[in-house]
Amino acid sequence: MDATDVLGPDVPSGNGEGVLNSDNNNVNNKDDEAPTVEETYEVTTTKRKTIRTSYKIQETSSSTKTTTMTTAAKLYGKDLSEYDDVDVDDLLAQLTPEEINMLAKEVDPDDSFMPPSQRCSYECDKSPTGPLNRKKLIEHINKQALETPDIPELKPYVPGVIRGKKWVPPPQETAKEKQAEEQIAIDLGEEYEHALSNATQEEIIDLAAILGFHSMMNQDQYHASLLNAGQPVGLGWDGITKASQPKPYPMDPPNDTDVDATIKQVREDDSSLTELNWNNIKNISDEKFIQLFEGLEMNTHLESLSLTNVGLTDKTAQRLAEALEKNSTLRVLNVETNFISPSVIVRLIRALLKTKSIEEFRCSNQRSQVLGNKIEMEITQLVEQNPTLLRLGLHLEFNDARHRVAAHLQRNIDRIRKDLTLRLQFRFFNMNHRKPALIQ
Repeated sequence: MDATDVLGPDVPSGNGEGVLNSDNNNVNNKDDEAPTVEETYEVTTTKRKTIRTSYKIQETSSSTKTTTMTTAAKLYGKDLSEYDDVDVDDLLAQLTPEEINMLAKEVDPDDSFMPPSQRCSYECDKSPTGPLNRKKLIEHINKQALETPDIPELKPYVPGVIRGKKWVPPPQETAKEKQAEEQIAIDLGEEYEHALSNATQEEIIDLAAILGFHSMMNQDQYHASLLNAGQPVGLGWDGITKASQPKPYPMDPPNDTDVDATIKQVREDDSSLTELNWNNIKNISDEKFIQLFEGLEMNTHLESLSLTNVGLTDKTAQRLAEALEKNSTLRVLNVETNFISPSVIVRLIRALLKTKSIEEFRCSNQRSQVLGNKIEMEITQLVEQNPTLLRLGLHLEFNDARHRVAAHLQRNIDRIRKDLTLRLQFRFFNMNHRKPALIQ
């Protein structure tokens, strides 16, 4: 009888373990003294579990040689190497929706590439009872929390009685043991040890300052070492640095510019007035601003106008934008720290494109600190159309707007520098190659 006829073609009967003795092709179950040949098989079931089944085959022969044989693992009766070329998409296409749903529940919940709704295996099949009312839901939760009884304590509280185990602090190390652990033995050599052992405290502090060991000294010691002024009294290694007294600085003098006189000079186009500074002048009426901007339209000598912290509003800023469209001599304009809205800032920057004479424009620190993406993109497009603007004092939040504005301003500066170089070269060339008749 063959061994396969006794054990079956694939899986052994019973509990998966049997004894087979062969002597001249006969089966004998009582002879256990002969040498054995162990053979291990791996059988995989269809429930995605691997059952390790081993059964022993004892074989009687004239020699005492023992051999061990191991078969390759199989899945559904096939070797694992046969599944290397299987297309997963084809297998998924053969599954039913119920099987796909069961497979989806086996995914890794920590997979960051899946949406949160699919990471959770919980599914609620209950149909909604009505539209969501957030107020009623919160009231129901609060009511349920108040009506739910508290969990009773296992041991009631009694004043003066300790419930549970009392916390005992760990034993503290003595100061000497702590200092002994913190000491680190460093072999610096005889030469360095001899130099440091005889060094004074001031010399050690100077050495620490030179080597950059700022954590070994306080601020007064560090500055005294740099200034070579000697160590302060009472500020050794164990000293405490006290706060120094603040130095009084005089207040900036108030702006004494005469508003009415400067308005008259601007309206009369005075050639001596090239810079006008109204910074920090309070209580300037809107009528005076309008008079100034009306005179600015026809002025041909004013080159710098500074209106910082003067309470400029949208109404007067709109009038300033109209004046900028008609003035062609103004080079610098500063309207920082006022009450101008983002839309009016865009209006001012658009007005710079009319005459294209402004080289520096500053308008930061206004009523609205955040301009927004739409306003910043619009400002960026206007700046990119301006070939004369060299400096822009405005805080832009988005990186794209900042980079584009900075790149365009740099191109304007490079172009002007190149033009200036060409003009200087051309002037030098003409001076050296003029004809004698032209020189007379």
